[in-house]
Amino acid sequence: MLTAISIIYGAVAMASLTAALFFLRFWRTTHDRFFLLFAISFGAEAINRVVLGLGLPSEEQEPFFYLVRLFSFGLILVAIIMKNRGTRR
Repeated sequence: MLTAISIIYGAVAMASLTAALFFLRFWRTTHDRFFLLFAISFGAEAINRVVLGLGLPSEEQEPFFYLVRLFSFGLILVAIIMKNRGTRR
């Protein structure tokens, strides 16, 4: 059954996938790991939201979905730290 929360998960998944493709395009032109890590992070979040939208709403309480979010936010944090630590001349 289609619920409002499923529609919201779908919208967030679409936005995350759009952001992932956006960062992937920039990675293809610059080959900067910053953009690649952001693309992977948003791609993982899009997959996570699709799975949540297709499943039962009670499944969100499962730790797996939070581990995917932790992985996603961790990748963003690593990308920012790596970008700011760059080589100093």
